[in-house]
Amino acid sequence: MSIWWSLHLRREAASVPLARRLLSGAMDTAGVDADTAFDLSLALTEACANAVEHGGGTSDTQAGKYRVTVRLDGERCRVEVTDSGPGFPALRGRAPRRQRLEAEDGRGLGIITELADHAQFRNRTGRGGAVVSFDKIVKWRTDAPLLV
Repeated sequence: MSIWWSLHLRREAASVPLARRLLSGAMDTAGVDADTAFDLSLALTEACANAVEHGGGTSDTQAGKYRVTVRLDGERCRVEVTDSGPGFPALRGRAPRRQRLEAEDGRGLGIITELADHAQFRNRTGRGGAVVSFDKIVKWRTDAPLLV
């Protein structure tokens, strides 16, 4: 079983819970274990919040949007959030450094790293922008209608 969807969202705070609810609903309907769905939803929330805060582009058509793509394929869920902002100048594809617990911001990428089985943070080539992608092995409920 394989399902995927892609959203093109405005860089507005209201888009973050929308993306989270769509993912949560899809995971629940497919029969994904509640703990796995929660981890994916929280990681997606952090990735979307990052795109909303930092993902402004250089043109009017790019500046107000970002994209979320989710693919549930067998035992793995892959999530990718792409924006048109300046990208990650300090990361260059490496995992983010851990922020101190007292920090008021800057912990989102670290949270994604902890919740996912694999996370990658990179810059888009050519057009600019950041790409946050992460994978998680899916645990299924015993009554899952779409169980592989």
